[in-house]
Amino acid sequence: MKRLLLTFITCLFLLPVSGYAERQEYDPELKRLLQQAVNSSNGFENRFDAQVWLQDMSSRLTKFIEDPRERLLILQSVHYEATRANLEPELVLALIEVESRFDRFAISVAGARGLMQVMPFWLDEINLSDKNLFKIRTNLRMGCTILRYYLDMEKGNLGPALARYNGSHGRTIYPEKVTSALKKNWFKQ
Repeated sequence: MKRLLLTFITCLFLLPVSGYAERQEYDPELKRLLQQAVNSSNGFENRFDAQVWLQDMSSRLTKFIEDPRERLLILQSVHYEATRANLEPELVLALIEVESRFDRFAISVAGARGLMQVMPFWLDEINLSDKNLFKIRTNLRMGCTILRYYLDMEKGNLGPALARYNGSHGRTIYPEKVTSALKKNWFKQ
């Protein structure tokens, strides 16, 4: 489980939308939050909510992932990790669509890995260099933690937080792509 979380966070930094290929500026607070995230958990409040959400999102995810087992695994993991980080799971799904198109083995030109395109240097920063960012839970845990950090840094302002996540701070192209995917494919009913 810890492995999946680390993979998730690392993949988040791997896919540059704006040509960003350098290492993110080191931030000790983000490092602390990533270490803390490795040991936390959360999930659905009740079985009914889980069934409704999973069924709805699974039908939407079909155009990206044919295998129903893989869809379910990704959706359960996204919901779990997004909720743990106090993020809307639908936002995380939109970000993943833009970052990797749900390819958990995606590698960007900058070296970012997995669903959320997390940069592998984060594993070294938090002394988990033996973890695999292609593991869904690891990648999602790290990616959601990083996104939450940037949302807090930007006082809840989604556009600048998404730009920071992508390494394109000050630009609007990436945030616009994510919000467009959110509205088009992952809106709440």
